[in-house]
Amino acid sequence: MVHKIIAWSLRNRFMVIILAAALFAWGFFAVKKNPIDAIPDLSENQVIVFTEWMGRGPQLIEDQVTYPLVTNLQGIAKVKYVRGSSMFGMSFIFVIFNDDVDIYWARERVLEKLSTITSQLPQGVAPTLGPDGTGVGHILWYTLDAPDMDLGEQRAIQDWYVKFALQNVPGVSEIASFGGARQQYQVTVDPNKLLYYQLGITDVINAIRASNNESGGRKFEMSGIGYIIKTSGYLQSIEQIRNIAVKTQNSIPIRVADIATVQMTGESRLGIFDQDGKGERVGGIVVMRYGENADAVINRVKAKMKEVAKGLPPGVKFDIVYDRGALIKESVGSIKRTLIEEMIVVSAVVIIFLFHWRSALSIIIQIPVTLAASFILLNAFGISSNIMSLTGIALAIGVIVDNGIIMSENAYKHLAEKYAEYQKKTHA
Repeated sequence: MVHKIIAWSLRNRFMVIILAAALFAWGFFAVKKNPIDAIPDLSENQVIVFTEWMGRGPQLIEDQVTYPLVTNLQGIAKVKYVRGSSMFGMSFIFVIFNDDVDIYWARERVLEKLSTITSQLPQGVAPTLGPDGTGVGHILWYTLDAPDMDLGEQRAIQDWYVKFALQNVPGVSEIASFGGARQQYQVTVDPNKLLYYQLGITDVINAIRASNNESGGRKFEMSGIGYIIKTSGYLQSIEQIRNIAVKTQNSIPIRVADIATVQMTGESRLGIFDQDGKGERVGGIVVMRYGENADAVINRVKAKMKEVAKGLPPGVKFDIVYDRGALIKESVGSIKRTLIEEMIVVSAVVIIFLFHWRSALSIIIQIPVTLAASFILLNAFGISSNIMSLTGIALAIGVIVDNGIIMSENAYKHLAEKYAEYQKKTHA
């Protein structure tokens, strides 16, 4: 079979050149489409299920949330194993699928299973899926540089303006906010006053919840004109919360202000985010979607940041604290320079070693064609251009030219022997 291929190639040298040129062109376009990243993604094919049940201890979370979820999610098709982790108020389930499973198919199967498990969980507990990113999906960190602004206002800008704008960037899975303090209304109940008025904490909760509702009405026509009746019941200020009636005793309403203190404050925090020892900062983490081109997503996010910055308050600007784009450019650029240097050195060695330009050219031309063809295979198997893959190509350059040198030397030896025999016959 090999002899037939060689014989056909020798008889159709023009076709071989055309096929090699076509392969090189295909590989050239494959290089443009191949995703670029600094590090290979070796994370597991996993789906994260997050469940929040605040105020409960780890053991209760383990017994009533984590254990039912783990035991039921183990029955999903193509699952290798399921890991669970319980902590104060939160539960994390890591569903690990086989490597050949599509991540979005896996997320659909987990969602289907969760719809049947919800009835086994405590009331009000709702499991949610984590972002469709990987363990190396954190591609960019940024903070808001706003020295004259309150941390609560910074967090509000991040959560209600910046986050929503950056989430629309193609390739971004999630914008995870950090730092600052989420503003909220806090009702601090006095237990002695509850005892005095013979009330329970659930009475206060139910009264506030019932007063923070929108009620629907109906439509009626009068004098040929249609009117729609509705009521607006959402709480909009601290004073409205204070005036909510919890109970009526002897025709006298007992308000929230009579038994509790209402104030606007920040959410309870377990830590802070400090940058360079200069104080607290508010910011976000850009999480890349599974299988995206990291370099392209980072460039799109930076372009979107320039648009978003126009709508920020005066004196507020973005400060990028971690940018994988710089690491990608440095690492990939270093490998590319090494590849070019290797190609030049190998070509020079081949020319000096063979000392025959036609034989050397036939060997050297294999290097760019083989490199271009390797990117076709990288795209076919979903492998990005990173330090590991490009280093492997660099190490293989020497192997690429070995077969050409051996074939050229072998052909030259046989031709020399035939020529020597021919010389003997002609002089005999």
